[in-house]
Amino acid sequence: MKEKVLEAYARLAKDYELHVDEDSGANAYYERPAMLALLPEVMTGWSVLDAGCAAGWYTEQLTRRGAQVTAVDISPEMVAAAQRRAGHQAKVQVQDLNEPLPFAAEAFDLILSSLTLHYVEDWQPVFTEFRRVLRPGGHLLFSVHHPIMDFTFFERPDYFARELIVDLWTKKEAGEVEVTFYRRPLHEIINVTTDHFILDKMVEPKPLPEFLERLPESAAFYERLLHHPQFLIMKAHKAL
Repeated sequence: MKEKVLEAYARLAKDYELHVDEDSGANAYYERPAMLALLPEVMTGWSVLDAGCAAGWYTEQLTRRGAQVTAVDISPEMVAAAQRRAGHQAKVQVQDLNEPLPFAAEAFDLILSSLTLHYVEDWQPVFTEFRRVLRPGGHLLFSVHHPIMDFTFFERPDYFARELIVDLWTKKEAGEVEVTFYRRPLHEIINVTTDHFILDKMVEPKPLPEFLERLPESAAFYERLLHHPQFLIMKAHKAL
């Protein structure tokens, strides 16, 4: 699985760096606004881990709000893109979330993980590490594929199964790319989260009107997002 993720995102890195911020309705006008709405406008003094930073969009947004950001990603190509975006404003490094994190206990006030955890099969070790490096009272904010979307869109026979899914993406720079990830039922997402943290909020976002204004050619996708969830956002905190 790790090799498949590395191969896919080595090819996708240029698309994330050049096109996703404006041309991907699912990111720019759907998931990202909903995630940022759950964070304060001023984050001066916050220490933040961007876990699965991709090309560094969230890293940039968090530093703009005043946070001290450490960004990690499994893909060296994505890390290079994030470094180009962040410059000296953040620390960016290669890190597999399946491995122990190279950070001290209680090092962060916030862990943000955008559309990353569905590439991880077993969340228990990852969340154990997240809890270790998060200070008491600190928050975990993450987004993943919505389990209903994966179940219905890919026409899977067993909703309750945790299983590997293979999708085919077509991008401007990379062309066709095979992307592999795990789908899991909602109760697993909630239960693993609450095994380690106190759940604050669950959000099933809807797209911003700007989606349709900026990407009128994606009107059918916009209409689908208005009535069928694509992503799921979870916000939780570590007990004091």
